[in-house]
Amino acid sequence: MPEQSEGRVQTAGELRALLAARGARWSVSEHLADGDPVPRPALGLGASTAAAVELTPAEAAPPVDLRSLVGRASGNPHLTRRRTAHGLLPGTGTGTGTRAPTARPSAVDWRSRWGWPWLTKVKDQNPCSACWAFGAAGLVESMARIEHHVWAERSEGDVHDGMKAPCGQTGSPEAALDWIRTNGGLADPGCWPYSPPPPGTPVDRREAWRAEYTPSWDRSGRTVRITGHVRLGDVEQQKAWLDTVGPLTACFDVYEDFFGLGSGVYHRTSDRLAGGHCVLITGYDDAAGCWLFKNSWGTGYHVGGYGRIAYGEARIDDWAKCGLQDTNIDPWSKRRLHAGNVYESGNGRAHRNFEMAARGGGGSLQHWWRGGDDPFPWARGRAFASDASGQPAFTGTTYNRNMESLHVTAGGRLRHWYYEQSGGAWRDGGAFGPGDAAIGSTPGFIQSDYGAPGNFEVVVRTADGRLNHWWRINGAPWTWNDGGRFASGIAHYGPALIQTRSRHLDLVAARTDGRMQLWWRDDPNGFVWRPGEIFGAGITSAPCMIEAQHGAADEDTAGNYELCVTGAGGRIEHWWRGNAAGTAWQRSAVFGHDVLAVTGMLQGSFGFNLEVIALRTDRLLQHYWRDGAGWHEGAVIGPA
Repeated sequence: MPEQSEGRVQTAGELRALLAARGARWSVSEHLADGDPVPRPALGLGASTAAAVELTPAEAAPPVDLRSLVGRASGNPHLTRRRTAHGLLPGTGTGTGTRAPTARPSAVDWRSRWGWPWLTKVKDQNPCSACWAFGAAGLVESMARIEHHVWAERSEGDVHDGMKAPCGQTGSPEAALDWIRTNGGLADPGCWPYSPPPPGTPVDRREAWRAEYTPSWDRSGRTVRITGHVRLGDVEQQKAWLDTVGPLTACFDVYEDFFGLGSGVYHRTSDRLAGGHCVLITGYDDAAGCWLFKNSWGTGYHVGGYGRIAYGEARIDDWAKCGLQDTNIDPWSKRRLHAGNVYESGNGRAHRNFEMAARGGGGSLQHWWRGGDDPFPWARGRAFASDASGQPAFTGTTYNRNMESLHVTAGGRLRHWYYEQSGGAWRDGGAFGPGDAAIGSTPGFIQSDYGAPGNFEVVVRTADGRLNHWWRINGAPWTWNDGGRFASGIAHYGPALIQTRSRHLDLVAARTDGRMQLWWRDDPNGFVWRPGEIFGAGITSAPCMIEAQHGAADEDTAGNYELCVTGAGGRIEHWWRGNAAGTAWQRSAVFGHDVLAVTGMLQGSFGFNLEVIALRTDRLLQHYWRDGAGWHEGAVIGPA
């Protein structure tokens, strides 16, 4: 069957007949009926890949020394094993790691490896020619997830509009990655969204449409930062990278038949070149002889937005593919993953240091930090404050990634301190709040998404066994506001405050009867605090709670609540609740010994491990951690 004439729109039925006549190994998208015209979404690379001067030819990207680039252990234990198999780690293999065909598997698919999802949901660039921005953003998102085990959705609009690109402007992932590196990283959509022209905009105005780039002024604390990207021209090295590091960007020529691609491996049947396009390569399959890619045309294309293209087809291997590593995650993306006196920052070579504040002598607070590489030593930082009655709440915020500390004073008030990154010094943020906060307790302290930058939200137990909410609008005049008191009969409360994805606040407190109770704030109906479920028994300290990545199938799904608390006999009880599945609270393990209280908890960049800081009866802080084999007793850190 001949191809359709120039200028005539081909129907899906005509393309199906053409594929059948030529014995093609792929099918037209099942979303298209035979009478439907084959749609033509926006591309973004000009008339062809050859027209994109910013693309690096594969032959101009010589083989790289993979052992030098990735020859170290990863926080992702699966990648460490894969690098060992390739002989890339010290003490393994004998070569430079430029080729390792026997070490790699015959297929890799980053949609689901080792039982975990790694890729953000498929997005839609239409109607703008922005595939280059989507490819670069998709690469940053996937590497943030793979290296740090956190969903960190990024905004294609941040790089697209930051580069002052109109809707119809073409580009390249390489240029986008260069801009991200030199402009402090890539922000989340809440800081600056991708905003194509509204539906119905005439084509001429749509192509020229450009958003005025005005991100929120705390952008410096809301970006995933990157170093330089790697250009890989050798196909075997590209497969080794996909196996041992993560996805790659790729660009290729698009022919008219490609717009109809459904399932199967694409081999072109058309001679009509439509232009150039860029995607994210998320795997390969040697048996099928193809690359797996994630497109940016929405889930109605290919198979749920993912497709397969044959090796070498449409010049896909004529251009270097770009990889990325050593992403540096922002505190906003991690804000639900820690509570209490410890969190994971982007500091250190691997951008995964643990930061902790603990009570020192004479009411002072001591900053501690742990390096992100073996042997993971704890070290003392600077001391600050002079009136702390108990352990502080400690976090990183969107203010240029400042460290923020909050404690109950000996006079029953709350005092805020912050570490100013730009000045390299601790600053006293002043005292506020009630005069009857429970002496020795730890407040719950988070940054919410109310306002931009987001408000600080604080809940503290008062001496009369109630809970008191305070909040600060994070802009001039920087005043704290009393949000009122609620609950009664509260024996212990501490670092167990979370803003849910539906934007209300959740907390868990221990009651005088030894049980725990969840409280939640009904924001749409007057910001009223309401009692929730009651669970547990014999609780002797304040719960510490985070929302972890367990149970979060994608960036929009709530993860499980993970809660650790001291129970009978000075042991730690671990509880969890499945937020996505609606699972009730369950106790999964009891561990540790001689524990007074759990002071901090996080989930960081080391697999999907949980990390806990416990205050012992001898007033020493100790680290516990959980991996797939269970809970382990870690290092004794120091006095508190």
